[in-house]
Amino acid sequence: MAHSHDAERESGTQFLPKFGADGLLTGVVVDAASREVLMVAHLDREALDATLETGLAHFHSRSRGTLWCKGETSGNVLRVREILVDCDQDALIIHAEPAGPACHTGARSCFYRRLTDGRLERVAD
Repeated sequence: MAHSHDAERESGTQFLPKFGADGLLTGVVVDAASREVLMVAHLDREALDATLETGLAHFHSRSRGTLWCKGETSGNVLRVREILVDCDQDALIIHAEPAGPACHTGARSCFYRRLTDGRLERVAD
């Protein structure tokens, strides 16, 4: 039987983000215009709050253990236009307008390769 908190999380109007044991939510960033998936990253409470306050996508760097604003050094920021929240509020789809390539490699999307017959091949931009 679902607890009232679970019912509110799943069908109510309150934003009750459900962070994992590691303190993170998954964020899937999608181009607001083309709907192309640009990147997947993780948000902790600090990153979520910074994103909501500034309108720029912020994430938690698991490798560095720190907050980072996407594009803070490259200028390729992600301006948030809409945030969709999944049913149990442990994942977000962030519709954003990219100011440049979303991937640190310079590719438009981090998903620039497809798996074909056990090998990776570059997808045409």
